Amino acid sequence: MIHAARPDPARTVSAPSQAGPGSAGPGLADPDPGRPGAARPARTVPEWAIISAGLTPVLLAAAWLTAGALQPASYSPIRQTVSVLAGYGGTDRWIVTGALFVVGGCHFVTAAGLSGVRMCARLLLLVAGLSSIGIAASPEPVHGSAWQHVAWAVLGAVTIAVWPAFVARGSPSRSAILNVYCSAAVTAVFVALLAWLFIQTQGGSDLGLAERLTSGVETTWPFVVAVALRCTASWKTPAPPGAPSPDPDSSRSRASCRS
Repeated sequence: MIHAARPDPARTVSAPSQAGPGSAGPGLADPDPGRPGAARPARTVPEWAIISAGLTPVLLAAAWLTAGALQPASYSPIRQTVSVLAGYGGTDRWIVTGALFVVGGCHFVTAAGLSGVRMCARLLLLVAGLSSIGIAASPEPVHGSAWQHVAWAVLGAVTIAVWPAFVARGSPSRSAILNVYCSAAVTAVFVALLAWLFIQTQGGSDLGLAERLTSGVETTWPFVVAVALRCTASWKTPAPPGAPSPDPDSSRSRASCRS
């Protein structure tokens, strides 16, 4: 009877040693993820950051629509600002005041989740959150204006208007939404809206409309950026170990679509 030859243990090479130094076998994690060339998972935007960014414009619009419906007939949302709704002379002023506090908190949460942008952009979003809280904490008097309220409002408006310009430089993605040209165009539109709002403060008849349109459009952009960053990170996520290599033709097709 012929027996199968047994392999010599001294000549048997284990699978990990065949893979080369510093590499892991199929299905195994890299033992040294910090080494040069090691695959690192792409940073993505968590869902809670996207939710907080999306809640900001929704809360603002819901607050001023609800509070505006409770005001006397003399109130005009086209001519008068949202600050009147949160001021001491407004009816049920807690609606807009509470919304401004929540919006400030949403900016904080969004800034914490946007790890794909530069730190200065995240800090500016924190400043916008502080401005929203400052506006809520310094309501307008029944007659006239409070300088603290005006200062917080100006700071918040300018910060959120120039924010897209700082996002573009810190984004490593190839998304059309986050490139330099698109961000510059968005910043230019926001600055134009801010200029229109400033002109209306000098006795214009459409001050309320300018404020609502400007704040509604500008506070939507962090949500757009968060979604774009998450989609880009998902596209760049590396395939798990042992997965089949992508088709070169399809890779070239995707590259041509992005170019």
